[in-house]
Amino acid sequence: MFADFSCSTDKDHTFGSSFFCFSRGMKEADESALENGNAKHMDDAIPAVLLRTSSRDDDDDQWKRTGTVWTASAHVITAVIGSGVLSLAWSMAQLGWAVGPPVLLAFAFVTYYTSILLADCYRSPDPVTGKRNHTYQDAVAVTLGGAKVWICGIVQYTNLVGTAIGYTITASISMVAISRSDCFHRQGHDGPCFASDYPYMVVFGAVQILLSQIPDFDRIWWLSIAAAIMSFAYSFIGLGLGMARTFEPGHSYGTATGVRIGMGGLSQTRKIWQVFQSLGNVAFAYSFSMILIEIQDTLKSPPAENKTMKKATLVGVVTTTAFYMSVGCFGYAAFGNNAPGNLLTGFGFYEPFWLIDFANACIVIHLVGAYQVYCQPVFAYVEGHARSRWPKNKFVSHYFRIPIPLLGCYKFTLLTLVWRSAFVVVTTIVSMLLPFFNDVLGLLGAISFWPLTVYFPIEMYIKQRSIVRWSPKWIGLKALDLGCLLVSMAATLGSMEGIALSLKEYSPFKS
Repeated sequence: MFADFSCSTDKDHTFGSSFFCFSRGMKEADESALENGNAKHMDDAIPAVLLRTSSRDDDDDQWKRTGTVWTASAHVITAVIGSGVLSLAWSMAQLGWAVGPPVLLAFAFVTYYTSILLADCYRSPDPVTGKRNHTYQDAVAVTLGGAKVWICGIVQYTNLVGTAIGYTITASISMVAISRSDCFHRQGHDGPCFASDYPYMVVFGAVQILLSQIPDFDRIWWLSIAAAIMSFAYSFIGLGLGMARTFEPGHSYGTATGVRIGMGGLSQTRKIWQVFQSLGNVAFAYSFSMILIEIQDTLKSPPAENKTMKKATLVGVVTTTAFYMSVGCFGYAAFGNNAPGNLLTGFGFYEPFWLIDFANACIVIHLVGAYQVYCQPVFAYVEGHARSRWPKNKFVSHYFRIPIPLLGCYKFTLLTLVWRSAFVVVTTIVSMLLPFFNDVLGLLGAISFWPLTVYFPIEMYIKQRSIVRWSPKWIGLKALDLGCLLVSMAATLGSMEGIALSLKEYSPFKS
């Protein structure tokens, strides 16, 4: 943490924002307590009188929450719209006009409905007056308990790590696309413009090693803002280019059933696998349930947080669906059944080359920030566990200080330096072994959609509301649960088959 405070202004940008100021002495007391293993939280190092007279006047002695339906809607939209939007045109090409748009709407409906159920689990046992659950895993622990807490944690953190790998792959592909775009502009569309992903993955990893030393969410708010702006920028560019090409005459606008069997040697079996994989891609594009409780934890009350969150979810899902339908449908209309796996790097668009370069640069900047947003919870979990297990160990708890001109003093532990750097190195190496954009996105979406978006929200809702077994509502919820499980299983198999097929034609660490 950068600290040279006589009186500092820290800003909590994880989702909500609160300004607070501590004296240098209070900061040093907190750090000393942490280093000696005597404080689990900053509050342990602050005198009780300060807590009582501070702005911590919510019912759980936390900083006063100020979130509204509009801030929560913005968080939902920012969380949902990401690199997954670039694969929607390809997914539409596999499904066709008859099935593609209805599938998008179906995923939107399921996501919205289960998010409403999850919003009621923010407080337990009563959704309005019960005790707050600050995280998704807290809600599962209080409502379901037992082994399901571990299962939730495993799925959640596996998805976070997998997303880091997927983002490394996607960022390198976009950097390669910039290089090739400039080459095609100079030498023509048939020019020998080849480039390797691996140097760019190494560059991306090196940047992440540096950024990963930022201690916590409080210090990466500027990355989150930049990432959100870049996300909208490249998405709108993709939409604009798709619309412009759609209105040009003389090309295929797609078919009702999508890519035809026999087209390019496509077999019936392979067609089925690609349909399954496209379901995973759509699921990945709609993933945000894992952070819904965290968003809801920023909302002020009254009105009741669950009511506000339900409104925000409706605004967010409707806005996102309209955007996805536009990008996916116009992308498919622009390229027909030849839609590329990544709308901006598949080189369906060559000109204007500078706009393609700018869009891909936006993707890279977005993913630099998004990588940190998804990895910081993993860093915090491992380091927090280590501090509680070995509070006296100097490798874990002793802070080293490096003065930095104009920035104050950078403080770190050896655990932070070694563990975070090792994490980035490992995810980068795995990315080099599996540089398959669509397959990886499909697999990530498939393995996280059912448990985090459907199963846990439904199970917690049934338990909290004491819904009678075999009642019409119980049967309906279980039917939805089973249906989504089958879809997730199909998407997982399709994505794994796609990765296996790609591996047959792929030699690691070769251009």
